Amino acid sequence: MATFVLIHGAWHGSWCWRDVAAALRDDGHEVFAPTLSGVAERAHLAAHVDLSVHIDEVRGLLAFEDVRDGVLVGHSYAGLVISGVASRALAHISRLVYLDAFVVGDGESLLDLLRPERRQVYESSVRDGMIPSPPPEVFGITDAEQARWAGERLTPQPLNTFTEPLSLPAEPPVPRTYVHCTVGPLVPSFSGFAERLRDAPGWTAATLATGHDAMITRPGDLAALLAS
Repeated sequence: MATFVLIHGAWHGSWCWRDVAAALRDDGHEVFAPTLSGVAERAHLAAHVDLSVHIDEVRGLLAFEDVRDGVLVGHSYAGLVISGVASRALAHISRLVYLDAFVVGDGESLLDLLRPERRQVYESSVRDGMIPSPPPEVFGITDAEQARWAGERLTPQPLNTFTEPLSLPAEPPVPRTYVHCTVGPLVPSFSGFAERLRDAPGWTAATLATGHDAMITRPGDLAALLAS
């Protein structure tokens, strides 16, 4: 059995992994799904949160929970988080999974990777150092009940998590998987990563015919893919 560490993307929290975590635990896996500071039930900590804080939080979880050979899964923005963690805490990690996630290069920030029109939307919406969440439909959640559930839980994201560049001295020498979600309005934002990494050394690729928030829209299929 494996140990999975599930890291949510921007505007989300541990809540989004509810069904995936349950499915993995039902199959005997150990699962950690922390909420990063500044969002969801930890929104009150937003004032001093940046990308480095999130990386340090995940590093701390790996150390204090004594995770060994963990499968570190990062959704969307959390692609930057797991890349940073892998460069600093590789001894705890056996595999990295980028779930429709940003794959950053040395010295790049998330804003550097956004399509110009999406970057403009986020930058123009900033209020008090926070980026309001897009509606659930942008994340490819089309089911009305799922959209209601997610919409009640999405919270603003600290701007500094998007603007801080990530220092990556080298690519992590562990197997990496890119999972591309092929339905919904965010497909163009991540299709370039999927294309580039499909045949890249050290990478494997997979697709899910669902929206960007696959952990909500297709949790059973995602859990099976992660455990395969």
